[in-house]
Amino acid sequence: MLEIGDLPAGALCARMFADFDADVLKLEPSAGDPARRVAPLIDIGEGVGEGAFFSFLNARKRSALLSREALASLLVEADVLIDSLSPAERLELGVDHAALATSNPRLVVAAMSWFGDDGPYSDFCGSDAVCRALAGGTQLVGSAEGPPTALYDYQAGLVGGLTAFIATLSSVQAPSRRGRRLELPLFDAAIALADYNVALSWATNGLDERWGVNRFSPNFPLGIYRCKSGWVGVTVVTPVQWRNFCSLLGVEDLGRDARFVERTGRLQFADELEARFASRFLEKTAEEWFSLALQKMLPLVVVPSVEELLDTPEHRRRKVFETIRHGSRTHEQPASPLRLQDTPPLHGGSVPVACTDEARWREFSESRAEVPLDHGDPSAPLNGIRVVDLSMGWAGPLATRHFAELGADVVKVEACQYPDWWRGVDDRAIVFEQRLYEKSPYFNVLSRSKRGITLDLTTEEGRRLVKELVKDADVVIDNYSAGVLSKLGLEYADLKQANPEIIMLSMPAFGTDGPWRECRAYGSTLEQASGLPTVAGRAEDPPSMVHIAYGDPIGGLHAASAMLVALYHKQRTGRGQRIILSQVECMMSMAGPWIVEQSANGHVAARMGARHPHHAPHGFYRCMGKDEWLLVAVTDDAKWLRLCEMIGRPDLASDSALATPAGRRGALPRIDDAITAWTTTRTPQIAMEELQRAGVPAGVSRRPLELLNDPHLKARGFWQWIDRELVGPHPQPSPPYRDSLETLPPLRPAPTLGQFNNEVLSDLLGLEKTGIDALREAGVIGDRAVRPEFRKSRAASGRST
Repeated sequence: MLEIGDLPAGALCARMFADFDADVLKLEPSAGDPARRVAPLIDIGEGVGEGAFFSFLNARKRSALLSREALASLLVEADVLIDSLSPAERLELGVDHAALATSNPRLVVAAMSWFGDDGPYSDFCGSDAVCRALAGGTQLVGSAEGPPTALYDYQAGLVGGLTAFIATLSSVQAPSRRGRRLELPLFDAAIALADYNVALSWATNGLDERWGVNRFSPNFPLGIYRCKSGWVGVTVVTPVQWRNFCSLLGVEDLGRDARFVERTGRLQFADELEARFASRFLEKTAEEWFSLALQKMLPLVVVPSVEELLDTPEHRRRKVFETIRHGSRTHEQPASPLRLQDTPPLHGGSVPVACTDEARWREFSESRAEVPLDHGDPSAPLNGIRVVDLSMGWAGPLATRHFAELGADVVKVEACQYPDWWRGVDDRAIVFEQRLYEKSPYFNVLSRSKRGITLDLTTEEGRRLVKELVKDADVVIDNYSAGVLSKLGLEYADLKQANPEIIMLSMPAFGTDGPWRECRAYGSTLEQASGLPTVAGRAEDPPSMVHIAYGDPIGGLHAASAMLVALYHKQRTGRGQRIILSQVECMMSMAGPWIVEQSANGHVAARMGARHPHHAPHGFYRCMGKDEWLLVAVTDDAKWLRLCEMIGRPDLASDSALATPAGRRGALPRIDDAITAWTTTRTPQIAMEELQRAGVPAGVSRRPLELLNDPHLKARGFWQWIDRELVGPHPQPSPPYRDSLETLPPLRPAPTLGQFNNEVLSDLLGLEKTGIDALREAGVIGDRAVRPEFRKSRAASGRST
């Protein structure tokens, strides 16, 4: 595998291959990857500092000098080219993707850029924060009065790297084994963090607003609270959880108040409610509250600092961190969370010294199995793969959505008695009478392109039928709470009897062993427990969340990645395996650079909101209109001069004290005033276009609903309108990758409850009509959700994270 270019997404994608012992050769310019010089820096010995983020992204690789000759020689035998060069850099180095398809017909090219090959933004200067702002990832985060806030770096790059790994590895194992070029815009990948909000805003015909630090519609409480010592993160969604939460804090009267039964009602009274319960947390330590919440099965966790995260005994027991050598020093960083039972990732290793390895491929100890090249019509990468999807919510369904988009047959299994809770948690009679659970925008976005059936797994016949499905499947995925499937007799050992080659992935919040296995969690809980909030937000605010449910999409991307690694192994050996994916460990990767910084330097820098430790100026600036903002990121000194010219401030450009980022950081109030005086005379769209024409990275802080009319996304046909029963035409985001062979199947609407019962039970399991009718009569299958008061007592209970 060859890695060229300096986008962090490319580096992460390549490192994930290196985690599983791929030969990854990183070609760097003679001065090294620029990321080596981006703060925060860590001491690697002999007075040398290199970037913490670079260190996190480049373990287990080799590094050689980038040149035309090296590229030409290496590409002949490469399996994958990860290319984040600019078009000008490709031209200079003679990299022609079309010509490579002839010279190396097996080569998979992952072509990464901020905004893609075409469209109005294709020539824009990008940055991580600019990308997230435009993708709807910042406008709803931060204080209600503004500005929005965002982690200054890394997040879009990490999400883009995960997405690229999924697209690239699926292409490597495609049935035809023909090479292809994958177009991978980081902008498109980042929208996966906001398509939840886009769907909700479109369905309710409303613009989202910022509710304040650690407040996210429609849930409350969903936030972080100070304790006697430490902080706790809380997420309360259901009426039962609200009553238990009020009981835990000794405010039972709030739990009985009809105004606060539903989460949206609580959000409207957030200030009043917090005035009643927030001070109660000061009576105990964060650890004491966590222990009490475990007993009540409440989603409440300790919010650790990065230092506390590294010292957590449970993480030490689970070997969550690995030791990496960088220069003459070592540090710890999150190990790969893709814990495959039979083919685990490598642990430990070193970061390469720039350009010190030979530009040649290593000798493999075993000959590589060559799959014959199929010269017929290419098929979708995962054509012929079948997935039995037992997951609910966001994380698992996002993983299987990627599989469906890449050509797999995904059979989603629900029960009429217990449908996917992403359809809604509203138990009012009208929801069932009018089938409002079929109109959930969340479900319709996450479960598109799948076939949906119903099977009551609490019945013997339901369990027998799901085992029959597994017999001809490749993968089973679930995200039930720990212990649920064992109670149902559907654990890996049970399913392996039905299909010895089955791959089974479970994604519990905190693993399946240890004292935290019973901890209930949502995506927000995982972010709260990951250490990330203690490096996010402004210094004067509490530890700050950056997303309503960050752990869900991050867990889903890691789950898809893990299943693909297992499929690659099965393709070559015929053997399946078990995968236990701890979702909190997946979230820790998003805090990876700060974990490296803490481990190497003994501290992390103070929180700085959207400011950047290396670049200046960097942040949000108010524009014309109500709550309109622009993210500006000056990433080098040349861009600083262009910015000064654009805003009509030659005095700033000529001030030698402002010639460097360090100098500018010392004068930010003055600089901010100058930029704001300019941006407030323009709409954010116009300000962005003017700055981008001058070569200054800038992006509108978009509301999620505004993405539907984003000119770049419209020009690229990103939003597809799909018709669905009971919903009608509604927008769906395209997959965040394009395939040069054009093999990706068209999107299909999400299934209604039990829509494919007859098709799947007859075509896959061979049942006759009389047998299917009998199952329907017995309540094993159906196509209408059952109201709670009419449900049978469940043999095993548990809600997926």
